[in-house]
Amino acid sequence: MTYDNETVVDEREVAAAPLGVLLGVAAERAVPVVRGIPDEALTAPTPCAEYDVRALVNHLFQVVVQFRALAAKQPADFTDTPDRVGAGGDWREEFAGAAARLVEAWSEPGAEEGTTGAMGLPARTVGCLVLLDLTVHAWDLARATGREYRPGPEDAGVLGVLGETVAEMAPTARQRGLFAEPAPVPRGADRFERLLAETGRDPRWRRSGD
Repeated sequence: MTYDNETVVDEREVAAAPLGVLLGVAAERAVPVVRGIPDEALTAPTPCAEYDVRALVNHLFQVVVQFRALAAKQPADFTDTPDRVGAGGDWREEFAGAAARLVEAWSEPGAEEGTTGAMGLPARTVGCLVLLDLTVHAWDLARATGREYRPGPEDAGVLGVLGETVAEMAPTARQRGLFAEPAPVPRGADRFERLLAETGRDPRWRRSGD
């Protein structure tokens, strides 16, 4: 049992939680963040130093689209990131639709079974990667646009799975430049802040002027 902010997590239940359910929780948090991004904030910096808000939305959009294909054991293409924000149309609602289809894809029978992707990783491991991106990039975008992103009790399963995923993949991710070195963990940090720090993010990051 893990006790964190008065939330009790049964680690056996966390390990068995269907990815479709976990991604549904993450999407319910991420979609309002993207919908709330004002046009004037698109050039603002984010906690991911290589991305401004617009570039990070495009990156997350591409991740959501391509990991839907991976759920169906189809090839994914990350060689190019389309500028969906600048393509016209309502990109906020288009992202919401793409996130819903991602959840549906990983909720299909067999989505978590076998392997998928060019590296032939276990499908559940691949699904955990998009769960991580959907969670931490939603935080990135919230902070970049001056908003808070605080997980609630319903996120306990997501954080439990992501804690295990990051602990397992962090050394390889750092070697490949996907994660920065761990950031200092603030005193009294909660589980989510520790997760952010492990991915190289400063959990207390604020945009300039906040």
